Amino acid sequence: MNKRKAALVVMIILVAAGFSMYLGSHTLYGNDQESIVRVIQSIEGYEDKPIEILRITDFKDVRIVGFLYNDWPAQITFYKNSTGNYKWQSIEVRQGETVSTFFPILPDSIRPKLMYVSSGENKTTVTQVDVNGQMIEQEVPPNKASVIWVDLPQTGGNY
Repeated sequence: MNKRKAALVVMIILVAAGFSMYLGSHTLYGNDQESIVRVIQSIEGYEDKPIEILRITDFKDVRIVGFLYNDWPAQITFYKNSTGNYKWQSIEVRQGETVSTFFPILPDSIRPKLMYVSSGENKTTVTQVDVNGQMIEQEVPPNKASVIWVDLPQTGGNY
């Protein structure tokens, strides 16, 4: 009888320990819009302002999300881990701007792109960016929160 009771106690301890380890190491992933908001709110310094997801774009195993953080343009980058979940890698917010340009790091097989994120307060209608001597002009809808992706011109070197 003592061996059965001891085995039962050990089994209960192992189950309880496993359950507490699972709860203690529960990682948030950006697998859908709702979980992306939870991930952003879990990052230190991003807990207390409104978040509006504007666009989620996947490039192979990289997910780029354009969003507004307290009405400021922002982007967060996720990468797909070995279990197929999207874990956050980097986040940027441009405080005090109504339209911002981001240059996210994409997989090598994807042509480099710029991402424009604008808030509903944006009055700018056209932006211009010089990329290796080539002027890229992009229309941005005024007074509308949006995300626009622009392919960068082919170059023989770095951008």
